[in-house]
This record gives sequence, structure tokens and C-alpha cells, in this order.
Amino acid sequence: MNVSEPMLPPVRGMVDRDGRLVEADQRLHDLNARAGGDIGQPLAVPQIAALARLAQRLGILVSRAVVAADGPDDLELWVRAEPDSVASSGNVRLHITGWRSRAAWHPAAAAEERATDFLRSESDWLWETDSALRLTFLSLSAGARYGFDGAAMLGQPLTRLFVLGEGDGGVFPILGGLALQQRFDDQVATIRASGHRVRLAATPRTDANGAFSGFVGAAYALDGDPATTITAPAPPVAPDAVTTAFAMRLDQALRGPLDRIIANADSIHAQSEGPLRQDYADYAADIASAGRHLMGLVDDLVDLQAIERPDFVVAKEAIDLADVARRAAGLLQVRASEAKVRIDRPSLGETLAATGEFRRALQVLVNLIGNAVRYSPPDGMVWVRAEREGTVAAVIVADQGKGIALEDQARIFEKFERVDPREVGGSGLGLYIARRLARAMGGDVTVDSAPGQGARFVFTLPERV
Repeated sequence: MNVSEPMLPPVRGMVDRDGRLVEADQRLHDLNARAGGDIGQPLAVPQIAALARLAQRLGILVSRAVVAADGPDDLELWVRAEPDSVASSGNVRLHITGWRSRAAWHPAAAAEERATDFLRSESDWLWETDSALRLTFLSLSAGARYGFDGAAMLGQPLTRLFVLGEGDGGVFPILGGLALQQRFDDQVATIRASGHRVRLAATPRTDANGAFSGFVGAAYALDGDPATTITAPAPPVAPDAVTTAFAMRLDQALRGPLDRIIANADSIHAQSEGPLRQDYADYAADIASAGRHLMGLVDDLVDLQAIERPDFVVAKEAIDLADVARRAAGLLQVRASEAKVRIDRPSLGETLAATGEFRRALQVLVNLIGNAVRYSPPDGMVWVRAEREGTVAAVIVADQGKGIALEDQARIFEKFERVDPREVGGSGLGLYIARRLARAMGGDVTVDSAPGQGARFVFTLPERV
């Protein structure tokens, strides 16, 4: 295709839960075939396949412009990937418009190589990461000289090797480099294993489509060469105020822009400034939905950073756990209605005295009831019961979902673990955080389930006499 064809009808297709293209209009079928795929095989256009996986994992409609290779040229497409209305199917429906052809782009490899050569010529040792800041390369001699296991660090986050420090004006240069995908210098850091101080600098690199694919970086010793400098053994660097400050700034860097994105997208979707084409209004709704999901991930990451600090504590307050359960169910009522799920909550006159922190107890129950709603079938029921069990106050959340096998019941409380990673929605952190919070308050979260019989989660707190 050599010209733009904006008036042609949208192209539709469907990808199943295993990434196979199972339905396709002719133009998508032909593009997929030119990429080496076929009906019933994995979708062969990487950019479209990646959007389908993202929509499947997040459980929301994702709309995005993509550029896909088509012979010697590139195609500019607008792809909408939406999980099928039957959530258990795992299918994702595709709706593709645009189809504008342009000359293929080639990265400025020479410029990247020159920047990398400059780093190599001046540095004490080198490191590289992927786009998620996981280490993919370390100079062979660096680990032995600076007191860390280089092989063990590969594949680990950059912050597993370094504690990052603030620069002038209280900023982290690496955050600016990551946000703008540009070179950064003067990022002060400490090697966790040995306490040696270094200065980090890096240049970004891009893939064949011009997308950010990581950093090529250098480290410069700030306290001399360990091979020639005799120093007292440094104490291990523990999570401290510097790590906390980095997490707080990362939270601030994400939360503000996401708040604005969500607010503006909601305003566009509501057409508060005047009439708008319906497809544009729908795109704005997609953006707002994705923004809210990302905000949820930010909240999970902030909570994760907080609960794993050794000095994390919760308040000991006199709370009514039945009231907390009613409030949590109320917060999830809209989501439950959209999913055609009923929540049977404790009655208004019911009370259950307990000791814990109100805000954290509410957070635990929102997570448990939200999960129950997510995994319940249409027209299903979620039961929320407040009971006293011996010397503890308990809230029981039961659903009619597909249940959890015995061998998976311990794993779901671990970080980033899910029973079926192919299922849409969730970050794999919710139950881990819920149990950590419950135990910090002197209680626990447990599960009783079997395949095909739903799940029963029990949240307990010490009773208040």
C-alpha cells in the first residue's frame, strides 16, 4: 500500500488467549501473511501482538498508534485492542484504522556509537540495561574490583546494584534521563555490596523502530580504584532515606502527570467543551481507563516500598470491622454493577469491634472484595460476612469464581504472582500487600478454595474487648 486510505472501513480481527490470530478481515490477514503468519498461528505483526497482550493483561481497552513494517515501507496504524466481553475466554478483539504508508525509519546508529565510544574512553567500567532498567551487561572486571557478583546482577534491576543519590537541587539525574529518554550525567550512587561511591552516566539506545530500549552506561569511581586504595571495609548499604527519597520522587513524577491525563481525558470524554466525534470521545475514555489502571499500579508500588521498610508500623485504633467491610463493599458497588455481580454485605446494624488501622483495614478489604468481583461470573454473588472467631474479629469474603487449586494457594500471596498470568487485570501485588498489612496489624489473610468451588478469603484482626 503506497497511499493513505482514510475512508476505507475499519479492519477487524481477534486474537485468542494464547496470542493466535483466530479471525481477521482481508487486509489484516494479508498484512499478517506478509509478516509470516496465518490464521490459527501466533499474530506475526509484533506491534499489534504487543497491544493485544497488553489489553489482555490489563483487562481494559487499549488504543494506540503503532508503526508496523510492511515490506520496504512502514505502515502507520491506529489499533484498538479490547478484551472480549466474555472475560473467561481471554480473547482480544482488534479494530484497526489508518493504514498510512511511509518510508521506513532507520536509527541514527552512528550517533549512538559515537556517544557510547565517548563513555568507553573515559569510564572506569561499563554497564547496560534494557528499557525496564534491568542490567543486561557489566564489565567483567567490575564485580571483582568493586565487591559484587557481576553474574548474579545480570537481569536484576539497576537499583539492586546501586543505591541512587540525589544530585544538585535534590534531583535524580537518572529520572530525567528516563523520562525524556536522553543522556544523563552526574548520577551519584553507592554500590550496595561494598559501599564504594561512583558517578553514573549513560546514553539511551533505540531499537529498529526508534523506540527506547535501554541505556548504555559508565561508572566513574569517586573514592579511588579499589585495587590500589586501602580502605576500611564498608558496612553493607541498607535501604535508607536515599532509597526512600528515590521512591517518593518516582511516585511524584508519575502521579502528577497521571492525574492530569485522567482529568483531561474524562473532560474530553464528557464533551464538556462542546460536541466531539464519538470515536474521539471513546478514545478519551480508553485513555482515562488506562490512566486509572496505571495509577493503581503506582499505588501498589508505593505501598510495596512502604511495607518492606524495616521501620514500617501501623496505627492501633479501635475500629468497627463490620463498618469497614460495608464501606469497602460500597466503594466497589459501581464496579460490581458493571460486571453484573451482586455484593451481599453486612447489615447496617451489625458491629464487630477490632483493633487495627482503619485506612489499612479498608485497603485490605477493597483488595479482597475487588478480587472476588473480578473473578465472579456474570449474575454471580459475592458474600461479605463479619464474624467473631475465638479471640479474633474476622471478615469473610466468598465468591462463585472458578476457585484456586491447593498448590497455588501459597503462591498467590507472593510478590508479582498470579494463578494464571494470561488472565486480564491485576499486578500480582494486591494479595502480597494485603497479607503484609494484615500481619502488621496483628492479624492475617488466609484462603480456602478448590477448583470449581469459588474462593473464601478470611481477613482477621485482634478483637477489641
